[in-house]
Amino acid sequence: MTLMNDAGFAAKTPSLTTRGTRSASASTSTSAPTSALRKLAGALMMGGLAVGGLTLGAAQVHAADTLKIGISAEPYPPFTYTSASGEWTGFEVELAEAICDAMQRECEITPTGWSGIIPSLKAGRIDMIMNSMTITKAREKVIDFSIPYYNSPGAYVAAKDLELEIPDGLDGKILGTQAATTHANFARRALRSTGVDVRLYDQQEQVNSDLLSGRVDVILADEIAMSALVKRDEASNFEIKATTPQHEAYGIGAGVGVRKEDGALKEALDGAIHQVYANGTCTALSNKYFDTDVCLG
Repeated sequence: MTLMNDAGFAAKTPSLTTRGTRSASASTSTSAPTSALRKLAGALMMGGLAVGGLTLGAAQVHAADTLKIGISAEPYPPFTYTSASGEWTGFEVELAEAICDAMQRECEITPTGWSGIIPSLKAGRIDMIMNSMTITKAREKVIDFSIPYYNSPGAYVAAKDLELEIPDGLDGKILGTQAATTHANFARRALRSTGVDVRLYDQQEQVNSDLLSGRVDVILADEIAMSALVKRDEASNFEIKATTPQHEAYGIGAGVGVRKEDGALKEALDGAIHQVYANGTCTALSNKYFDTDVCLG
């Protein structure tokens, strides 16, 4: 089946989809003192208590509600994926928990199809998007973003025994990438003239699977995610061939997406991100998952 999408390419739905096997410890749970603080903060807001000359009353009652964090329902390791126990974990899941702690807010992970994640945000089904969503001019026309919390270029992955010069060597090759991503946008803008056959997929694991099975010659995705991919046993014969250059398609880094009318939430997120930078949480999580610091603070 062939689907058309906003990147201008035909999205290929493979006849066979196989997901890689992953195992990781479950994400950390919120401590009792933190829960108590959150409940106290909620009580203060509900009760309309004046604090520091500001009244937290009915106009801000929604601030005590649980925030729904939208992530792609399709795992994107090591950023978001399910552990052996079936719970969501990964760099962005744990970082989201730390950010919510810094805001003293209750949050819950809400898996959503990637292609519909912005419509879900605008419709109120989720309150924010935290899933390696790059801040671009096109996206800023429809939603707002927090300050960026990490940045990573795209990376080309292919078999080790394939001699491949980027971009000239792409002529006649089949390149797979995930639809509705900055990588698909980059391919549309920068790679059309190379003669490469770009195939788009709904899920990143479908892209990875088709590379490993030989249905595509090369794939383009986030460098951090691809560094994790080539460390898998089943990908031992593959390597990163090159990374993408600076390009407007890649924006200024990944940020937390929020509705344009949620200015207070955006401000709270910015402050919380600065806090996880300052206290070393972001760096510690980055080193845990990537063995390097990708945080922008």
